[in-house]
Amino acid sequence: MSIFAAVMTGKGTGAIATIQVFGDKIESLLKKIFKPAGEKSSQFKTGAILIGSIVNGTRIIDQVIIGCEGPALSGVEGPDTFAINCHGNPLIVEDIMNLLKRNGVKLITPEQMLYKILSQDKSLNTIAIEAKLAISRARTIEGTKILTNQTDAGLSEKAKYWQKNIGKIPISQIKSEAEHILRASETGMLIIFGCKTVIAGPPNTGKSTLLNRLSGKAKAIVSEIKGTTRDWVSAQCQVGPLALELFDTAGLDEILAASPVDNASQQKAAQLLKGADLVLLVLDISETNDQLKKTLIEKLADKKVLTVLNKSDLADKFDSAKLPPQLAATIRISAKLGTGLDDLARTIQHRVGVDKFDLRQPLCFTHRQEQLLGQLVKAKSKITSRSIVTELLNGRLNV
Repeated sequence: MSIFAAVMTGKGTGAIATIQVFGDKIESLLKKIFKPAGEKSSQFKTGAILIGSIVNGTRIIDQVIIGCEGPALSGVEGPDTFAINCHGNPLIVEDIMNLLKRNGVKLITPEQMLYKILSQDKSLNTIAIEAKLAISRARTIEGTKILTNQTDAGLSEKAKYWQKNIGKIPISQIKSEAEHILRASETGMLIIFGCKTVIAGPPNTGKSTLLNRLSGKAKAIVSEIKGTTRDWVSAQCQVGPLALELFDTAGLDEILAASPVDNASQQKAAQLLKGADLVLLVLDISETNDQLKKTLIEKLADKKVLTVLNKSDLADKFDSAKLPPQLAATIRISAKLGTGLDDLARTIQHRVGVDKFDLRQPLCFTHRQEQLLGQLVKAKSKITSRSIVTELLNGRLNV
């Protein structure tokens, strides 16, 4: 096995950066590049904390603390893992990484490093490893709970049950359960990785004001002039177990597409709509239904939409009974006054199906799992089903 290194802390300047080093015979490498403080020689043994400097010949790169974590698994012979804790200046981190590379160390990503370490644990199946890898990308505490449950229960437990009992249970039951997991996972993925939410609608309906209210910051310029927002603005907020990634788009109106600049804004807004998990369609209830153009309705086809009837502080001229079926889910608010926002938060959770979501249920959360469960739903024999379940539990990851 080669020696691998990865920067485990985030990009940018920080007080401390951690470089993880993993592989065989790392001690001989560290003796070349690490000079201990004081007169004593370093004892590279599990649990030791070493203070000294990383050096390139006679040049000191940085003062560091090295944690000798020993074998990847406690009590098991295997590759060593060391953590080099240096100052967080990106130039220092880069200098140390380049030194490691010149000494034959292969530089990898944090995810690849975690995978190599986790792969040494033979008690973990592939689903459990995927869950541990995904936890670092979870956007909410609830998302972390979902992933943690998949390691020894959830999808892992369900796949083990299928594998053990595939000769006893009908294939129709396995296919039905796999299909249920796929459907539930659409909602679960929003809790784990976030919900891309596009705020759309005609010009001057209060989209930017709503974004500012939800994010708690003045992210977007607010004006009485139609078409003030020409480009998209993004922000983030937490709604129950959901991390909403909000996008405030230019007002969707074909009249505004006359100039090249406005046309580009309209195209960008349409592009964001295509990738949205949820659309908050903001309409002005102080205006008539004429504001809702046919072209806008067409752009929202097949999207999950919550119609936000804004400006409830003004006289009501809008007839919500005339909304088309796909826009019939409505909530009334005043973004300007901040009224109705609690109801909006509850309605968003209900609209995407997370208000009564069971965090303990089996879910798929990777493309690999989704593909295999899709194949399982279409499997025509128990031989094929057994092969798919085995791959689900013990397949190799492309990390």
